Amino acid sequence: MGMVQHIETAFSGRNDRVVSALVAGLEREFGRGAAEGLARHFLEAEEVDFRWDARSEVRWLGAYEDPDEAEFELDRVAICGCLDGDWFTAIMFVDGEGNAHGMTGCRVARDRTEARDGVLHGY
Repeated sequence: MGMVQHIETAFSGRNDRVVSALVAGLEREFGRGAAEGLARHFLEAEEVDFRWDARSEVRWLGAYEDPDEAEFELDRVAICGCLDGDWFTAIMFVDGEGNAHGMTGCRVARDRTEARDGVLHGY
């Protein structure tokens, strides 16, 4: 049986503000022309963290059996959220303290309902 956790701040527009703040900060530092491109690079380079922070729902899928036998245990969780105006579903590896360590994939959804269905059905 899965558990779905609602995180209220995800629906308040917070995630779009994060991307807007990133672009605004980059504009101040590097100028308007470079900001959008640099923001895309930041989003790509730190995609796991941005998607984890943008999650609106989480469903635990089970323990992750690391073939390299890492020093700490990870769980597999399905998440959905909205980042930069796009809804998504992803499978993440998360430690016991709630920190994301990786992502096996991410699927863009048409809307919130499709993203939530991805979480409920494990992607």
